[in-house]
Amino acid sequence: MDSAEQAAGERRVRELLIEPLERLGLERPARLTLEKYAGMCRDLCARLAYMTALNLEALADEVAAEAARKDSDRMPIANQILERARKIQAPPEDASPLMRAVFAADLGRRALAEGWAPELLRHLRETRLWPGGFAVEQVRERGRDADRRMRMVRDADAAGRFVSEADRQFLERRGAAVTRCEAIAELVQAGGAA
Repeated sequence: MDSAEQAAGERRVRELLIEPLERLGLERPARLTLEKYAGMCRDLCARLAYMTALNLEALADEVAAEAARKDSDRMPIANQILERARKIQAPPEDASPLMRAVFAADLGRRALAEGWAPELLRHLRETRLWPGGFAVEQVRERGRDADRRMRMVRDADAAGRFVSEADRQFLERRGAAVTRCEAIAELVQAGGAA
């Protein structure tokens, strides 16, 4: 997403999510000062800029309905809104600052070089946490298993042996995942790191 798309997306979030909720009477979360609430809104605008207008309107409806069910006049905290947003429309892989940061770091470069980047990307998508030593070892082991399977399928194909449709689809999915990881790394190198 380039800077013009990001700016347009942020305006869309403000106009279709935040302002409608405020017009309905939802106030800032009780523990946030006005300054922190403004910061929360700016952060939501930046993080949800990828969402379509229709999905932002759906998110606004869902947040408003939840507040009504709880008999509350308070806006949920950002994490709750972000979690609901992910269920409605998942962010593209290159939109996550965490993913960009990991692939900008030595960890991401090693994963790409050693062939376990798709497993690292899957781990980041599932946990949304920077992996520690034990998690990295698990991710690396899953990558070794996938790499072994990939080599066996390619060797069988090269030798003219039967390769199942499931194995062919595995190769396609893994190739697409590697391409996504490389695209994230290129985005970071081009100055898209968060």
